[in-house]
Amino acid sequence: MARNPQSTASIAGHPIHPMLIPFPIAFFVATFVCDLIFWRTGNPGWVTGSLWLLGAGLIMAALAALAGLTDVLGDVQIRNLRDAWLHAGGNVVVVLIELYNWYSRYAHGETAVMPTGLVLSLIVVLILLFTGWKGWEMVYRHRVGVADGSDEVR
Repeated sequence: MARNPQSTASIAGHPIHPMLIPFPIAFFVATFVCDLIFWRTGNPGWVTGSLWLLGAGLIMAALAALAGLTDVLGDVQIRNLRDAWLHAGGNVVVVLIELYNWYSRYAHGETAVMPTGLVLSLIVVLILLFTGWKGWEMVYRHRVGVADGSDEVR
């Protein structure tokens, strides 16, 4: 029986990447929600909130990407998975879009949100649905980071 692809970046056998990814996802989805509320209310507080959410999401995405890249570089089985490259490539696109989205809001304030920032936030949420699907494919279909039977803690 072949061994499961292993997570190189782990703590006590627990992969770090899946511990970190909920944060940028939540921050980027919350940015979209703030944009929707700003669109409906015009309250500039939501623009300020979205700027902070984007910044926090970018920082956490960088940490998650570092852990994910460590896993990819550490196991040839992961590098050979098409889903791993689709997942990673989609998330790189997300980060690039959100970097632009953050800078635009930082430089131009409220005027950057409607309609461009809102549309970019929607696009990011849609890409995250795809990359999340691919991430779960790696775990549930390809068993990336799943302990082998002999590795289980009793």
